[in-house]
Amino acid sequence: MVSRSWPGASIVAVAASILVGIAAVAVLTAQSDELTLRIIVVDSVDEARRVVDRLQRGEDFATLARTLSIDPTGYTGGLLGRTRLSALRAELRTALRGLGAGQISPIAQIPTGFAILAVVPPDEAGGSAGPEYPVAGPALAATGAVKYVADVAGFGEALVAMRQFDRPPDWELDPQMVCRLRKESLAASREAVERDLAARAFETTADPSVTGQVQVMLSQLHAFDGRMSQAIDRLRDAYAVASKRGLVTRPSLEEALGIAHLHKAGMDNGLQFAPGDRCLLPMKPEQALAQTADLEKAIGYFSTFLARRPDDLEVRWLFNLAHMSAGGYPDKVPASLLIPPATFESSEDVGRFLDVAPRAGLVSIGQAGGVIVDDFDNDGRLDVVTSSMGTCDRMQFFHRTERGLFTEQASTRGLANQLGGLNMMQADFDNDGYLDILVLRGGWEFPQRKSLLRNNGDGTFTDVTVASGLATPASSTQTAVWTDIDQDGFLDLFVGNEDRPPQLFLNKQNGTFEDIAGQARLTGAMMTKGVAAGDYDNDGWPDLYLSNLGGPNSLFRNNHDRTFTPVGGTAGTAGSGRGFATWFFDYDNDGWQDLFSTSYFTSVDETARTYLGLPHNARTLMLYRNRGDGTFADVTVEVGLDKVFMPMGANFGDIDNDGYLDIYLGTGNPSYASLVPSVLLRNREGKAFVDVTGSSGTGELHRGHGVAFADLDGDGDEEIVFEVGGATHGDRHPLRLFENPGHGNDWLSLKLVGVKTNRAAVGARITVTVQDGAGRKRSIHRTVGSGGSFGASPLEQHIGLGRSARAVSVDIWWPTSDTRQHFANVAVNQALQVTELASDYVRIRRPSLPLGGADSRGTTAVR
Repeated sequence: MVSRSWPGASIVAVAASILVGIAAVAVLTAQSDELTLRIIVVDSVDEARRVVDRLQRGEDFATLARTLSIDPTGYTGGLLGRTRLSALRAELRTALRGLGAGQISPIAQIPTGFAILAVVPPDEAGGSAGPEYPVAGPALAATGAVKYVADVAGFGEALVAMRQFDRPPDWELDPQMVCRLRKESLAASREAVERDLAARAFETTADPSVTGQVQVMLSQLHAFDGRMSQAIDRLRDAYAVASKRGLVTRPSLEEALGIAHLHKAGMDNGLQFAPGDRCLLPMKPEQALAQTADLEKAIGYFSTFLARRPDDLEVRWLFNLAHMSAGGYPDKVPASLLIPPATFESSEDVGRFLDVAPRAGLVSIGQAGGVIVDDFDNDGRLDVVTSSMGTCDRMQFFHRTERGLFTEQASTRGLANQLGGLNMMQADFDNDGYLDILVLRGGWEFPQRKSLLRNNGDGTFTDVTVASGLATPASSTQTAVWTDIDQDGFLDLFVGNEDRPPQLFLNKQNGTFEDIAGQARLTGAMMTKGVAAGDYDNDGWPDLYLSNLGGPNSLFRNNHDRTFTPVGGTAGTAGSGRGFATWFFDYDNDGWQDLFSTSYFTSVDETARTYLGLPHNARTLMLYRNRGDGTFADVTVEVGLDKVFMPMGANFGDIDNDGYLDIYLGTGNPSYASLVPSVLLRNREGKAFVDVTGSSGTGELHRGHGVAFADLDGDGDEEIVFEVGGATHGDRHPLRLFENPGHGNDWLSLKLVGVKTNRAAVGARITVTVQDGAGRKRSIHRTVGSGGSFGASPLEQHIGLGRSARAVSVDIWWPTSDTRQHFANVAVNQALQVTELASDYVRIRRPSLPLGGADSRGTTAVR
């Protein structure tokens, strides 16, 4: 395999873009802030030049965009719509300076490739976009004054290397081929840059500033693979050039060097394999890292930077974290730069959740990935399945043994060849009583095939992706949801994509699927990062919601005939314009499903503003309360969720069994600077959400992804299973299993089995009515599903009842049969199985299995 040529001009263009990204230098103009735009993005500067030549010869911009552009807008002829310049990246604002209708911009380098823009007449926008929600993906957008995190990780550079590498036809359909190409493209890219750098050493006329830019690019490629010593050496060389010549990039390189040393310190101290409590915020002095040489260097670079820019919140935040890791916080932090310890304290104490993953046998170390917790062999014990987006990383299947320990069995389960996967979810798509697995790939990167893994019922899985019709076309995705859109008793699959319109795969009841998104009127290309299904209007049919990054979210009402109507504009659920994880849930237990949607601004600065109580430039999390009339009220501020946390993986569960659903958010982005804690938010009786991260000990600082809530030890409360790891080879991390300390409240666990409704009962509605010790009566509402859009909890529903629950009744509505069951005087603190149309329930007797095995806390007991 031979890589494409890397002419010096291309290397310089890429390296220059890296420095622009680090420096974030904005160029403002006096022209109107609002233009109607089209865009073409291609892989290389040479290809971009060819596009410009064709445009200058009179070829149509929209036609070229449809055939050549790798941006999601290519499907619409590159139409960004009516867009505010202030909403675009600095590089694009510079390229557009002074342009008017009918003019073409110079080539601009952005993280996903090389861009050419066209200013077009306003009527081409078609009313589909507005200045508040420009149709611009994350590679294009820059919301107002938001300061995006410094990029030190090499994710973008590795992505460009893969896109510019020669690849055989249908390479994206073979995970083994993707693995090989990723390795070869990285090696070829690094070798090409090293050759260019070596040649410059013998050129007496070589521009030192350009040489520094190439040094930065090589540093990024080393950082991607975790070779931090080499990355630091190259950054130091670039810094020497910048210092000698007085270049504007000097302070930004100081920050980059501080970040690189901080990440190296974590690696050298074993945080990638045995973190313990050493990367949980707030840190305690006794958790300081043993090897501090790189921490001292990081502190030095941050100090030099802050001497000139003391108001930079991102570097100030990292400066405090470096001191925490070195054991010098707060005493050694200058008062003017100190982030006070009280900043990280919780106003409520929910008890300490201890990470017991190693003790339980859950040793899963990988990059960003998904997690599923469920019972895949129907033995009554919950298994754990993990994935990693590393293209050569295989899935892991942790089976729970009779003694309570987890053992990894991917090879014997037929999963050893399943590589990569940023997210996963479970479903019984063929109604055989065994849960199957869907693996999603390509999110943030390049199109790759999905994998549908059929459970054979004997403990093994078979890859049926091709036979099922889900293999092609490959797409870039990390989000999907199983739901029965036509209530025929078989689960259909809705997929949100980043590079093409959504897909709606109709289950044809014979093991195959048909994409009917077009007929269903689910069209339009968005960079979709989260999808959810829920019956928001209580008409008995599941509706669909898309959370989009770089545009408004979309709500589609089910028309009961396999078509949908967009209602987001009238329902009031547009989101933040930077959507990611999302879900329907009834947060206030009023019987109507509400909507939660995160905002994803990759900004340590904005997160620090949340903790310090400073005004935000970014849009916050969004919570929409269902009014019951087809519309939603934005209650974000009212419930205290007007915060910016950089959330990725996310899910909900009931940490204290009070009957109200709480939220856990895994945070970060690919940059090694994204050291912000994951967040646990306790639902205070449907009236407010309170940050209890500090008291719970769940503030993992490294990149957080798949989240699942599940009662793994059988003691009646939910643990948090948390897949941690970043987007680069140099950012691996162990999975966390936060054991619930218990809160003394009552509970029920309900496993529903469909007969006419789909076998897994996805979409069935549960209402539990309880009366507490004081005689107060209330209802608790749940819908069967796996939870949030990044991570999958068990389909068996765990329901907290509060303290001293009595006079408990259970009502279940089954969607396909449209039947109801009512059970009165149900005893608390037990697991029940309820089959559709049955006259009674069956108690499930399960062993209590302490996390760490039966011998860790005495003998097992049966409940």
